[in-house]
Amino acid sequence: MGLIVQKYGGSSVADAEGMKRVANRIVAAKRDGNQVVVVVSAMGDTTDELIDLAEQITPIPQGRELDMLLTAGERISMALLAMAINNLGHEASSFTGSQAGVITTSAHGRARIIDVTPGRIKEALDSGAIAIVAGFQGISQDTKDVTTLGRGGSDTTAVALAAALDADVCEIYTDVDGVFSADPRVVPSAQKLKTVTYDEMLELAASGAKVLHLRCVEYARRFNLPIHVRSSFSNNEGTWVVKDHPEGGAMEQAIISGIAHDKSEAKITIVGVPDRTGVAARIFQAIADADINIDMIVQNVSAAATGLTDISFTLPKAEGAEATSILKKLQGEVGFASIQYDDQIGKLSLVGAGMRSHPGVTATFFGALSDAGINIEMISTSEIRISIICRAADLERGAKAAHTAFELDADQNEAVVYGGTGR
Repeated sequence: MGLIVQKYGGSSVADAEGMKRVANRIVAAKRDGNQVVVVVSAMGDTTDELIDLAEQITPIPQGRELDMLLTAGERISMALLAMAINNLGHEASSFTGSQAGVITTSAHGRARIIDVTPGRIKEALDSGAIAIVAGFQGISQDTKDVTTLGRGGSDTTAVALAAALDADVCEIYTDVDGVFSADPRVVPSAQKLKTVTYDEMLELAASGAKVLHLRCVEYARRFNLPIHVRSSFSNNEGTWVVKDHPEGGAMEQAIISGIAHDKSEAKITIVGVPDRTGVAARIFQAIADADINIDMIVQNVSAAATGLTDISFTLPKAEGAEATSILKKLQGEVGFASIQYDDQIGKLSLVGAGMRSHPGVTATFFGALSDAGINIEMISTSEIRISIICRAADLERGAKAAHTAFELDADQNEAVVYGGTGR
């Protein structure tokens, strides 16, 4: 008997019919002799609707109460799914994140999982029941308040539970058939990948690919837990996220595994920064103290005549206003001239372990963008990734151009988006 953890996104359980379809798939896994734990997201656009409702009450909802509100979406899903399974003649018990033993930090809206103590889940499994767990949420170790893990946190809940339960696999069900070489909504000729390594998936997730949450991949890599990304709308085999590509696998020789794009970032440029020791450290420490994540950083060469330089960096748009406010308070202390804010940028990234041993990847990438008339504003690299910043309006055109340049286009369109709303 195996132990499987399955996670279903909002598009998979968007309505009653979706709930019934998912319940049948879960029961089938149980009939195959497996113990089954299910992590479920809120139905469809429920979370967005709850946020809109809160903002109609107050423009700045208190973090504790907003978390209390938002976790209701997953609680609705878990109860309805348990009812659907019970209606098929199988026992199912639903659990909130706190009941499932998901222990977190106290940072409302972006809590991190500290520990998972799934005692009640194990009891349910031992009794022969299917355990349904509300994703995206937990309970603070310090305050005992309900917390949320941030958008996409149900992925992290599923992998954390799978690791704590020593599951054989964590299946992430979404509305596409797996991980593709590009977003199939933007590049219809994208190919489904059979396998992706943890390192490649981490880079893709960090670069804007929305099929898996970044923290869930980090968790899986830490515990060497295989993830199977597949669609809840078909029975097709999906993409396996594993430590290494299998020997002789088709993807082993690939230079580029995937192309990701991201429109959710903004760029801040600090103009006229004094080029002296400690200034950059002071600027970025203030940003770090506000728990704001920085992505790409570029500093210009100091002008000899003035001793001044410009520093540009990218960050999530949602944190742009806060970062700008923090920097304005530092202006007198640091002595820079001005701040420029640009939220019309996009990030385009190539990811692939094969680029370690293949020269010319950068030239091919930049040549494709040049041919498409796209100007590069910033560049960042890692061992298996090249990222550039360009205008947001050029981003999708750049993704298609790069996909074709690296011969990733499928012979025939195989990318099907079943749900149509993303996760």
